[in-house]
Amino acid sequence: MNRRTALGVLVALLGAGAVQAQNAPVVVYLVRHAEKADDGRDPPLSDAGRVRADELTRVLGTAGITKVWSTSYQRTSSTAAPLAASLHLDVTPYDPSKLTEFATLLRATPGRHLVVGHSNTTPELVRALGGDPGAVIPDWEYDRLYVVVIGPGGTTAVQLRYGAPSVAK
Repeated sequence: MNRRTALGVLVALLGAGAVQAQNAPVVVYLVRHAEKADDGRDPPLSDAGRVRADELTRVLGTAGITKVWSTSYQRTSSTAAPLAASLHLDVTPYDPSKLTEFATLLRATPGRHLVVGHSNTTPELVRALGGDPGAVIPDWEYDRLYVVVIGPGGTTAVQLRYGAPSVAK
């Protein structure tokens, strides 16, 4: 099964049509912001980054996202904005320096969340939620998508890819 098919199957299984029980798991999708235009302090997305943000909307548009979170940087909020707009949701800011507290909030908030962060904070948030983030996200990588499912039986984390593959520079 190729990665696009695997991602489609996972999103369908966790999708909006799934039965929502009282003890339904909290599902958190986590990504690093899409490609940035430059290496400045708060750059906008590049053309490739805008394409990736649109691809994230395509991939997660039917996943039943109920809340969209982003740090306050342009590159993160611009990555989250297309999906939030398509679902008529606000993008809620979170403080990436308080990941333990944010993880506690996510665990306690029912629903399905998209969290857009950074190469250093996204794996740390996966860890704070109880998942294994795998390898460090290198500066050139933008296609990693984590799915963390927090249920009564524990936490499961899966690492997938979306959009055009990132290539080492």
